[in-house]
Amino acid sequence: QVQLVESGGGLVQAGGSLRLSCAASGITFSLNRINWYRQTPGAQRELVAGFTSGGGTKYATSVKGRFTISRDNAKNTVYLEMNALKPEDTSMYYCNYAGPVRDFWGQGTPVTVSS
Repeated sequence: QVQLVESGGGLVQAGGSLRLSCAASGITFSLNRINWYRQTPGAQRELVAGFTSGGGTKYATSVKGRFTISRDNAKNTVYLEMNALKPEDTSMYYCNYAGPVRDFWGQGTPVTVSS
């Protein structure tokens, strides 16, 4: 059974940094299928960062240059390094595994950026 556990969220001042972690278990395909999404109340869940099929990375326009997604295959963990945080980055951040049959989601970790 696929399990995704996010951690690392919290309260930070604008301009600060956080590193989110997504610890994955039960995954038989590549960690490249793991993405980070975020969702604020009343809004649609949006893709923040992920990996491309060619081994690169992809980012939402709003976070490009500030956020970095990376993975540690030995630890089965995907990270989201978030720098120069803005109040508009305040959201619940979710780890997603795009499996071959269905998607799996973690429980989310909250990020609050104060101005």
